[in-house]
Amino acid sequence: MIRSMGMLGVLILSSTGGEIAITHGMKAVGEPERLRPRALLLFLGRALRNTWFWTGVPLLALSFYSLLVLLSWEPASFVIPASALNYVVGTFGAKYLLGEEVNAARWAGVLLVCAGVALVAAG
Repeated sequence: MIRSMGMLGVLILSSTGGEIAITHGMKAVGEPERLRPRALLLFLGRALRNTWFWTGVPLLALSFYSLLVLLSWEPASFVIPASALNYVVGTFGAKYLLGEEVNAARWAGVLLVCAGVALVAAG
């Protein structure tokens, strides 16, 4: 069970880290000016030159690999709900690393996710 908890930590941190890195990169890149092929290609070119984007991609790949490993070790009825802790860590990352405003309703949602994960872990 200790190795599963360690791999769950890898899953949560790599997934959240990848999402935050890509979000940071995409906010720097901006949005496409228009939904036309040339504008979309220019947008894609800007995204592919962003180092935050390329920091996030391997983190998300690691997250997927760790999910596969966890699913080979533990039942899906445990892994899938436990991986929801990603939302908790992601909310903290969005607030403290990206400087996003998190309202009370979102914090209430985070508490509900925590409660749900605790119920799954207890059962």
